[in-house]
Amino acid sequence: MGIEFDDDRVDVGGVDDRRGGGGIGLGRGGAAIGGGAGVVGLVIYLLVAVLGGGSPEGGGLPQLGAGSANSTGQQESREELSDRCNAEGALKKYTDCRLIKVYDIADNTWEDEFGKRGLEYRPASLVFFADAVSTGCGQASAQVGPFYCPAGEEIYLDLDFLDQLQREYGAPGEFAQAYIVAHEYGHHLQTVLGTEQQVRQAQKSNPDAENEYSVAMELQADCYAGVWSTLADQQSSGIDLTRENIAEAQKAAEAVGDDRIQKKATGSVDQDSWTHGSAAQRKQWFTTGYSSGDIDQCDTFGAMGL
Repeated sequence: MGIEFDDDRVDVGGVDDRRGGGGIGLGRGGAAIGGGAGVVGLVIYLLVAVLGGGSPEGGGLPQLGAGSANSTGQQESREELSDRCNAEGALKKYTDCRLIKVYDIADNTWEDEFGKRGLEYRPASLVFFADAVSTGCGQASAQVGPFYCPAGEEIYLDLDFLDQLQREYGAPGEFAQAYIVAHEYGHHLQTVLGTEQQVRQAQKSNPDAENEYSVAMELQADCYAGVWSTLADQQSSGIDLTRENIAEAQKAAEAVGDDRIQKKATGSVDQDSWTHGSAAQRKQWFTTGYSSGDIDQCDTFGAMGL
């Protein structure tokens, strides 16, 4: 199912295209936060299913980067990227342009919402890379999947890997992709609000609960993604959502639950090792955010007794 945007304008001002450029991230310290696909910390599965020669299964996922040479590693200037993404039909033709549009709407939505609440806001940056990238949180390869680095306040996406990831996990659809970007932007909100720093301190103080805090943080990002979906649907220059779009995001959230990933990787489930939450939890918290449209309803830490 496609995404219907209220307008086709794409602002690439917050985008850093490092595909083929070997760009070096700025900033020091910090740890990357698990991505919208829940892949960080789950590389074992990917080594088996992806690097081990497994071929993507399932269908219906739009070709990521179709028609765009730079999706395979050719770096564009910001002007070239803007020209391509603002050409007629670009949001249907190019996945990177469509994800930039989602990122733009997320930025506008959260700036507006924070303003209404009297909260400080600052935007995240969106970084496209291929194969590997150096960030303020350290060196990362595409195998970690989409992720957010609080040190540079940047969202990192590798489109080729994102394509393979969604096919492997059976989460096709344009709004499934948007959910991933929205989840990563949820991690940025945690940085701006101070949640990320508080969680890291709590994990150091109580290492036995480290994974529980990680799960709560990931589920909160899922909830924020749901809130964004509702707020963006209400904006005059946002997204016109359908039930099918929301179903895509819910399916994507379920598909990357720790239990499902572990079951695929090892045939068994170990709840004590979870870092992102179960399929049911991820769907539940995305749906909670979507149904309420209120970030105050995203207290996953309190719900888990933390």
